[in-house]
Amino acid sequence: MRTYQRTVLREPRELLDLVGRELGASEVRTVTQEQIDLFADVTGDHQWIHVDVERAASGPFGGTIVHGFLTLALVPRLLADILTIESTSMGVNYGLDRVRFVRPLRPGTEIQGVATLTSAERVPGGDGAEGVQAKASVVVEFADDATTCCVAEILFRYYP
Repeated sequence: MRTYQRTVLREPRELLDLVGRELGASEVRTVTQEQIDLFADVTGDHQWIHVDVERAASGPFGGTIVHGFLTLALVPRLLADILTIESTSMGVNYGLDRVRFVRPLRPGTEIQGVATLTSAERVPGGDGAEGVQAKASVVVEFADDATTCCVAEILFRYYP
């Protein structure tokens, strides 16, 4: 398990100086079967490997697994644990460049996110204020052994 580590910046433009650096490691998080079931209800994805505990016990993973897109949906939350920008009017998820689901995640398993800032550039804001678009590689790791569950390159924008 990695030690929780957070990067705190005063304003978005400070990201420009951190390209190539690891930003930190998130708090440990756990996804529950209840969250999986709720996600299945929202998305309509009731595949038995996610929601049928009895059937999944004899399936290929030895139990239910978290939807890949639920794991992906946790990435902004993990990144919020890792990066704080104190003076910003707005931060938005701008998209994803690359996502891989490397190993299945079982409910009840502890995970952590580890983020490295891979790019940052100035972008114009709607009100004339200059913002920053940044890309981070966020690796969702199994907390007990730091092996990779999912990796995503997430794009986000912050405005002063």
